[in-house]
Amino acid sequence: MNEITLTSLKSLPEAARQFINSLGDRTVVTFKGEMGAGKTTFINELCRQLGVETDATSSPTFALVNEYRSDTTAELIYHFDLYRLESLEEALDMGVEDYLDCGALCLIEWPDVIDPILPTDVVEVSLSVNPDGSRLLRWQ
Repeated sequence: MNEITLTSLKSLPEAARQFINSLGDRTVVTFKGEMGAGKTTFINELCRQLGVETDATSSPTFALVNEYRSDTTAELIYHFDLYRLESLEEALDMGVEDYLDCGALCLIEWPDVIDPILPTDVVEVSLSVNPDGSRLLRWQ
């Protein structure tokens, strides 16, 4: 289990680089944590570290998935927010399996509804808020 305490927004870039370096060949990453724990904020920093323009990322709450392209590598990154999905069938109807199998980096918030179809090598991230307001980022 890997773990980083994020004491402030200034610690995000280094934490994101450390996280990216730990991924290896794995491309599907899920993010769990309470509302406001920092999932979207951390994903935005991951995208910046991967070469996506600073202002190009946002939460895909209403679109369910946003597509970004790295300005440095031209690789695609998919950012999912599945909070509004109520069933696995809805996810399958939107083509989530195609995304998971495409080889591009898939960053998935609120993944519980698609747990049954996630690959075995998924990187599971949890974010929690500490009593002092810092965030604890854990992944395996």
